[in-house]
Amino acid sequence: MDIISVTPSQDFQLMLVFANGERRRFDVNPLLAMKPWNRIASPAVFSRARIKYGTAVWLGEIDVAPESLYVDSVPVTN
Repeated sequence: MDIISVTPSQDFQLMLVFANGERRRFDVNPLLAMKPWNRIASPAVFSRARIKYGTAVWLGEIDVAPESLYVDSVPVTN
């Protein structure tokens, strides 16, 4: 399932909008101690998340599979 919007927050959370319209929040903190995600552990780098190939991507082509982002995220309700 593709991601169509990503908004990173300063506490290393991603606010995601999926192609089906669902809004979900993904906590990247558990990944930041592991390679290759340790390279995005600074707020300045983390804030540069963008959409590419239907998922969230950072400089150096660091990403998380969209399936993992969906399964390991929580729904956001307004």
